[in-house]
Amino acid sequence: MQAIPETALLRSFLVVAQELSFRRAADRLALDQSALSRRIQKLEVELGYALFERSTREVTMTTAGVSLYRGISRNLDDCMRSIDEARRVAAGLTGRVRIGYMAFAATELMPRAVSRFKSEHPDVSVEMRYIHTQAQKIAIANDEIDVGFLIGPYDNPDCHNVTLSDDMLYVVTPKGHPIQRARTLEPVDIANYSVILGDMSEWGEYRYRLEDMFGQLGITLKPDLEASNTLALIGLVAAGLGITVYPESLIGYLGNNVEVRPLHHSLFRIKTVMVWKRTNHGRAVTNFVAMAKHRRVER
Repeated sequence: MQAIPETALLRSFLVVAQELSFRRAADRLALDQSALSRRIQKLEVELGYALFERSTREVTMTTAGVSLYRGISRNLDDCMRSIDEARRVAAGLTGRVRIGYMAFAATELMPRAVSRFKSEHPDVSVEMRYIHTQAQKIAIANDEIDVGFLIGPYDNPDCHNVTLSDDMLYVVTPKGHPIQRARTLEPVDIANYSVILGDMSEWGEYRYRLEDMFGQLGITLKPDLEASNTLALIGLVAAGLGITVYPESLIGYLGNNVEVRPLHHSLFRIKTVMVWKRTNHGRAVTNFVAMAKHRRVER
């Protein structure tokens, strides 16, 4: 079986066949006209037959040239488009980035990173899924998402991670709650009031972190009520059924029916980290990560 000629030769043949002019074809290909002639001659030698008939006034295709053009024009154009698309993917100019995020990243970190990324990489598809921290760890391991915004710290030898924010924790209360009259608010003060927390199915990682913080001070954190989402949680607090503890990143979105106070203790902070696998990610993911690193929030 005869070897297939190189793509550059076939591409040059197609352009000459379309233009029926070596001068115009050379302009399209950004080649010197003599270099284009050498390409066509090389292709004719490899194939063993003439493709064009040349005269001082015109260029016409031979019967064999017409047959070759009809056979390869569509397939070669498809091939060239595929090569160009793959080149754009390799450069990170197109492709896909799949992002997982939890509540603490939903208001600032993730949106700002995505906004900047889309402005600079408009042809890259960005897919976003709201997923709690534990489920994100599984999704990253299973290659279901490329980048995760989750509660940290998170140490895994298969993943890179970077801390994007380190939030102070705040107590959220109904308006006029007695705890708001305290000069400073310590973690021990919370033990005297009913506490409302997110449930373990959706807020498990945050609950573990809170329980560990209070536990280090000898305080058992046991909620009187649980809610599965942010709106219900704040609604229960606003209704006077208890108080809760929230990260600083969310307190600007709580509405007018609650009040907040910072917890004064060095332990009571919560980290948001960005996680991505060390391998099996393309240039688009690399570009997104590089941009998101610069979206850190200092508090």
